Amino acid sequence: MEYVLEVKNLCKNYDNFALKNISFNLPKGMIMGFIGENGAGKTTTIKAILNIIKSYQGDIKIFGLDNKESIEKIEENIGVVLDDMFFPEILTPKDINNIMQSMYKNWDTQLFNNYLKEFSLRDNKPIKTFSKGMRKKLELITALAHHPKLLILDEPTSGLDPVARKEVMHIFQSILEKEECTIFLSSHITSDLESIADYITFINDGEIILSKTTNELLEQYGIVKCKEADFQKIAQGDYLRYKKTKYEYQVLIENIKDFQKKYNIAIIDKITLDDLMFLMIKGDK
Repeated sequence: MEYVLEVKNLCKNYDNFALKNISFNLPKGMIMGFIGENGAGKTTTIKAILNIIKSYQGDIKIFGLDNKESIEKIEENIGVVLDDMFFPEILTPKDINNIMQSMYKNWDTQLFNNYLKEFSLRDNKPIKTFSKGMRKKLELITALAHHPKLLILDEPTSGLDPVARKEVMHIFQSILEKEECTIFLSSHITSDLESIADYITFINDGEIILSKTTNELLEQYGIVKCKEADFQKIAQGDYLRYKKTKYEYQVLIENIKDFQKKYNIAIIDKITLDDLMFLMIKGDK
């Protein structure tokens, strides 16, 4: 299998936070959703991948190249949207187009203008007149318009209304169908990821909790809902986390079929990514 992004044993220490041996691989042509609470380490990981943070330990390869040694080759083929990204407010989209033409060999003015029309953004309006959602759309358009082979996106739909979010997700899917592109997408809107991501990587407190295919998570993992008497019958090794509520126990399990063979418990719900995050972070072992 060919990997576009490889992260191995990434470590970064701060006074009150650390990334601890972050490792995952993103196959070519796939979308990986990167999830976790605010402050879990998503943005720090992305900035290390982009070599914005330099004093870290570990190995990061993009297109098989060391991200510290082949910067020009890598940058030409990456599209980036960061959560704290911004353009100077005096510029217009037309100005952005002129600037990017000189920066990227593959810059596509026609594609840029088509996206502007699709998102109802006027090319002669100063960015300072744009709403937060409009600015986010412009960032996305700029990241897409040079035909990148890898998109690295940190909260790309933040500030967008549900209609605009669906438009953006549709564009991502269209890109994968039309071009050889791979997407690494950090988002706290997990419902977006459930519909488009091939893989989910979950980070919590600077550590990778799991990295699996989305189908595996949503089809095999489950939540057992039971009374205390039934919960006491479940061996500790047969569940990942549990949460006691006023009326029942909610128990996160890794394989519904295996669990059903072993236990006679009727109610097992499939999970959402929100369920998974909540129980893995807030649940008891």
